[in-house]
Order: sequence, then C-alpha cells, then structure tokens
Amino acid sequence: MFRLLPTSRGRRLLKSLPPSTNYFLLRHIVSCIDIFSNGTTKKNKNIDFELLFSSCTKPKIAKRVHALLIVSGKAQSVYVATRLVNIYAHLGDISLSRNTFDHVPRKDAYTWNSMVSAYVRNGHFSEAVKCVYEMLSIPDVRPDHYTFPPVLKACNSILDGTRLHCWISKLGFDWDVFVSASLVHMYCRFGFSWIGHKIFKAMPFRDMGCWNSVISGFCQNGNAKDALSILDEMRLEGVKMDSVTVATILPICAQMNDILNGMLIHLYVIKHGLESGVFVSNALINMYAKFGKLACAQRIFDNMEVRDLVSWNSIVAAYEQNDFPRNALGFFHQMTLDKFHPDLLTLVSLSSSIAQTKDCLGGKSVHGYIIRRCWITKDIVIGNAVVDMYAKLGIIEYAREVFEELPRKDLISWNTMIGGYAQNGFASEAIEVYNIMKECDNLTPNEGTWVCILPAYAHLGALRDGMRIHGHVLKKGINLDVFVATCFIDLYGKCGMLSETLSLFLEVPKDTSVPWNAMISCHGLHGHGGTSLKLFTDMLDEGVKPDKVTFLSLLSACSHSGLVDQGKWCFDMMQQKYGIKPTLQHYGSMVDLYGRAGLLDKAYNIIESMPMRPDSSIWGALLGACRIHGNVEMGKMASSRVFGLDSEDAGYYVLLSNIYANLGRWEGVDEVRSLARDKGLRKTPGWSSIELNNTIEVFYTGNQSHPQWKQIHKELAIVNAKIKGIGYIPDYSFVLQDVEDDEKENILNSHSERLAIVYGILNTPPKASIRIYKNLRVCGDCHNVTKFISKLTEREIVVRDSNRFHHFKDGYCSCGDYW
Repeated sequence: MFRLLPTSRGRRLLKSLPPSTNYFLLRHIVSCIDIFSNGTTKKNKNIDFELLFSSCTKPKIAKRVHALLIVSGKAQSVYVATRLVNIYAHLGDISLSRNTFDHVPRKDAYTWNSMVSAYVRNGHFSEAVKCVYEMLSIPDVRPDHYTFPPVLKACNSILDGTRLHCWISKLGFDWDVFVSASLVHMYCRFGFSWIGHKIFKAMPFRDMGCWNSVISGFCQNGNAKDALSILDEMRLEGVKMDSVTVATILPICAQMNDILNGMLIHLYVIKHGLESGVFVSNALINMYAKFGKLACAQRIFDNMEVRDLVSWNSIVAAYEQNDFPRNALGFFHQMTLDKFHPDLLTLVSLSSSIAQTKDCLGGKSVHGYIIRRCWITKDIVIGNAVVDMYAKLGIIEYAREVFEELPRKDLISWNTMIGGYAQNGFASEAIEVYNIMKECDNLTPNEGTWVCILPAYAHLGALRDGMRIHGHVLKKGINLDVFVATCFIDLYGKCGMLSETLSLFLEVPKDTSVPWNAMISCHGLHGHGGTSLKLFTDMLDEGVKPDKVTFLSLLSACSHSGLVDQGKWCFDMMQQKYGIKPTLQHYGSMVDLYGRAGLLDKAYNIIESMPMRPDSSIWGALLGACRIHGNVEMGKMASSRVFGLDSEDAGYYVLLSNIYANLGRWEGVDEVRSLARDKGLRKTPGWSSIELNNTIEVFYTGNQSHPQWKQIHKELAIVNAKIKGIGYIPDYSFVLQDVEDDEKENILNSHSERLAIVYGILNTPPKASIRIYKNLRVCGDCHNVTKFISKLTEREIVVRDSNRFHHFKDGYCSCGDYW
C-alpha cells in the first residue's frame, strides 16, 4: 500500500503547493498511511475533509486531493463524492464533475441535484435538463423540492418547461414556494406571463421572491401595466418593496414615460433606506437618464459611496443616450482613473459617443482595443456597435469590412449595415444588402428592418418596392407602429403622393413628435411651407412637444417656400420657448433661408454669430446662395472657407465654377476646373429616372445609348418647336461652357430630365401623369421648358430633384419659381 504514494512524486507535489496547503496535505497523507497500516484501530486519526476541500482553489489541487481520497477509500462516500462534484463545478471543470458523478455507486437526490446545479452554474443548460430526465427515469431516486428550481431556469424551450411542470404536479411540489416561484419565472421568460400569474395567484404563501418573479416576468414581456397592477396588489397585501422590486419596476416607469411614479418610487427608496444599495442607485441613474434628467442622474451617481462597473456604465450611457458625448467620454476617462476596466457595455456606449463627436481617430482606437481582446468574436453586440460607429462616422467602407468579418450576423447586424448605407446616401448599396439578407433562411425582417430600408427606397423614389413592403406590413398587422408608419409617410411624401401621406398620418398614434415631423418635412419638400406651419400649430394644440427635428423640418419648409419672417420666428421660438440649442443643421437651414431669399449679408451674419465653428455644409449653403444670386465676391470668400474645411467635395468646385460661368468669366471657370482636376475630382454626372411598367429607366445627360434614342430625339425636336410657338425662349445662361448659341441649345436639349420626360410622353397614354427623379438640382431652363410641356400636353409632370419637389401643371410649377 505504501508504494501507491511514491516519495519523489510526493515531494514534487508538495513543492508546487502553497506552504499552508503542503502542511495540511502532508498531515493528512501521514494520517492516511497510519490508517492503512493499522486498519481500523486508529479511527481517531480521520482525514479533516473540510481543510482538504477548502484548499481546492485550483483544478490541479482538486485532482490531487481527489487522488488522495481515492487511495484512502473515502471517494466512495456519497457525501465526499458529491462535494467533489460541486468543487469541480465551482472551478469550471464540468467534465471532471460529471466523471466524478458517474463513479458514485449509490446516488441519492442530493448527488443528482448537485450535478444538475453544476450544469446550470456552468451554462450547460441542455445537459442539465437531460440529467433531470435521467434522474426521473430511475425508480430508486425520488426528486425533492431542490431538484426543480435550477432546471426550470435552464429550460431552453417551453416544451421542456411544461413537461417538468407535469412532473412537479405529479410529485406534489407545486405547493412549494421556491418551486412555484421558479415555474412563474419560467413561464414569464417564454412569454406566457398569464400562466405564470395564474400559478402565482394559486400559491398558498408568497414570499418577496415570488412577487419579484411575477413583476419581472410581466416586465420582460412588455406588459408594463400588468406589472404595475401586480405592484399595487403587493402593496395592498402589506408587502414592502425591496431593492430587487425597485430595480425591476423603475425601467417600467421610463418605458411608460411615467416620471411621477418613478419619482414616487425614488421617494420610497429614500424613506426606507434603500438608496445605499448599488443595485438601486444604478437603476435610478438609468431611469432618470431615460427621462433626460441628467442632473438627477448625476446627483445620484455623485452621492454613491460605493460604485461598481455597472454604475460607471450607467452614467456614461446616460450622457451618451442624451447626446452629450463629450460628457460621456469624460466619465469614461474618470472610470479608467478609478482603476475600472471597461467591459462590452462600456465599449458600446464609448463607440456611440465617439461616433457623435465625429472622432475618426478615436473610433479606430476603440476598434483596435476591441480587436486586441477578441471581443468581436465573443459577443455580437460589440461587433454591431463597431459597424454602427463606422457608419455614423461616415467611414462606410470600414463598416462593411467589419460587418463582413463578423463570425455570426444576427438581424441587428443586417439592420445596422442597411441603415448605415441609407444614412450615408448609399441607397442602392442599402437595397443590395437588404436583398442579400432576404436570402438568409434564419432571418425574418422586423420593424427595425423596415425603418432602415424604407428611407433608401424613398431616396431612390422606388415607390413600387416600398408599396410591396407596405403590403407585407399590413398583413403582419404592424402598420400602426409609429416608427414604421412614419417611414411610410416619408416614402409616399418623397415619391410625390401627399394624399397617401395624409391617410397614413390620420391612422397612426400622434402623441409624439415623430409622425408630425415627417408630415411637416414632406409638405416642406413640396414647397407647401404654409401647410407645414399649420401642421406645427396643430401639433402644439394637441399638446405634443416639438423637438430639434421639428424645428429643422420647419426651417427647411420655410426656406423652400421663401417664408423668411416665419423661419426667423421658428428659430427664435426654438431657443426662447423650448430651450433647444441650435445645432449646425439649424444654422445651415437659416443660412439657406436667407441665402435663397437674396439676403446674403444676413446669411453671412448668421455664420459669424454662431457659437460653434461652422463646417463645410454651412459655407456651402452660402456658396450655393451666391451662385443663385450671382455674388462673385462673397462666393469667392465662401469658397475659400469651404475649400479649407473640405477640399475633396467636387460639388463645391462646381458651384464656384457656375458663378463664374453665369457671368461669362470663363478664365475663372478654367481656373476652378483646373484646380479640381489637379485634385483628381470629377463632377457628379447628372441623371434622371422614370419608372414605367415595373422598370426604372435611367437617362444620363447627353447619353445616346437608349434603345429608343432616335424616337426620343425626334419627339424632343417636335416638342421644342411647339413650345417655342407658345412663348418658350432658350436661356443660354444655364450652359456653363463657352460655345456658340446653336451648340448651347443642343446642350440644353440633351439634359437628362428632358430625355426622361419625352420618354414618358412616348410610352404613356395621353394626359397621363409623369414622375421624374433627378439626382441634381433642376436648371432654370429645364424648369421653364417643363412648365411649357405641361401646358402643351395637358399633363401633370412631377419632378423631384436634389432639393425638393416640383409639380408642373397647366404651365405653372408648385414652387412658384422659387427653389
């Protein structure tokens, strides 16, 4: 027997262990040897199991203790073997735990329960359920009330849950408070909260955990009202809320926009001394953040005596979600100074904050940090956050690269990529990704998908595809979702169908600003600024509070309709009455408003008075106004500023070139074009599209490759001759080339919108409406020609250019020649 413990290996074992462990193990080894040599005569020298088990802090130590127990013959004891099962499970080695379990000769309920708990603790949920089924198949072992709570937590399907419920009822354990509470939680987790509530009502005794389980279950299933009803019932029975109840119910207050209840619960927390709990304080921070009450969230955070990582994540997310990214980044830096290491949730908030600040270098640093820790492969949430960050930074090629490298893509991954393309103006690419997603068998588009793809269809004017989705949404019965319905309002509005937008608007809930903003924007896009202002007053009468998007839509509507005074009134109201600080977009709209109206000095003064540095879009708006009104000197000044901020946008060079060309200053034109060529920039080619017979035809300026090219040019010559007979005179100032007049007329006749309109005339019945989509601004001469064609052919011609809609009918345009 002594040879089973070789001395040389024993010495190596002892050297590898801590001194205290060496002492204990050495003492017990000696005891074992003594027992083995003297039989049962020295029973007083038993092994101290508790000391041995407490020394098992690592798997290798546990294995050596296990070996000692096997040699001593004590491993056959059910108690000792079960302790080993639990030790291996605690150390994360579930295979050794199971192996030890399998070698126990006579397993009792305690042993089986330990193995089930070991599986659950280590996340092996399917194995836990199988283990219980195996236990139930053995007649010699009877489960007890400790068997079912852990396995109910492990159920991966409602089928397993209901089978276990049958066993619980058969064995009479459904009266046990812990088992019933676990059943309640299981049914609520799978969305059957009404069954959970029924079990809860039938319980003879309900402890705090039961109340919390059923409240949490209703919360998880989105039944906020039912959760609050259970809370009221709990209060009537004299049961006081604990920290778990508070942390569960506070998110419901935020979800229901019920700040009064939230503040009353906060008062309860203070009154009953619960505010010292980290769990409760974190929940309060999150609730106040959802209401935008950052001062309250900050005060709670500052008063916390103890903060954990969740506390820091909560305050960082609070500022990030309320569009204060720099504050969020500041708290992140404080968090690192306090020796807290960021986790996945920290990085999600951090990446969003960096995207808001447009810090491309910071975004790459965060991405590098995530890559070094291999977090993208571990959790899809962080991968989606990185894709979203790059998309919001405008580095869409990086977003696509990260998206392609994701080891697993869920629906949110696809929605993020589709939305990223759409938000950056890559509508065709967004549709391409959407079409690829539809081919994935395990993915079904949801409301988030529609919200992402519909703006892309609206951008391209793909009404037919949008209407197909609308039919699908109607079948699913989610057409009254406010965000989906708003996207349809936007789609139909941008496709020129205002009557359909009104029908949709009347159906959706209008208690938030979202649908109102869409209607205001759509009417503004069509030049109906007065209607947009009327909608705004109706919105205020309904008690809906406007937001920054509301005022941005209003300013744009006023700009397109030349309502300068009304626009100034909206700008002042936004700040003075609603306390909304103007963003760069608001200032850009004001510059555009004054610029279109020819008030260039006021537009310039707006820029000079801005509290933040103007970006290229602000100076670009002024440059565009200078082109409209032919102000060369201010145009040169604006162009120098815009080129200093963004020298890679060919559109700004085109604007300056057009200013010189309109005044016949061809040397200036050549200079600007040469500068753009040296930078490798090319003007965006003009194109117009028309959808007929389920096919979209695209015409490029001067293109002669269309199959009906000869017919189109023949009909165009006939139409030109007829409209000249009723007063049309070509305006050569819109030809930006130094050529003869007859060549200028040929250039005007080759503009893409004219080709598309004539194609529509040739391929549609007489007097039928024609809808055209153009990627650039309609030139003045084409605008004039289209008015004459609408009168000549007695057709309504709708043209959507890069700025707005033009509805031509009977020789007039809805824009009033103001665009």
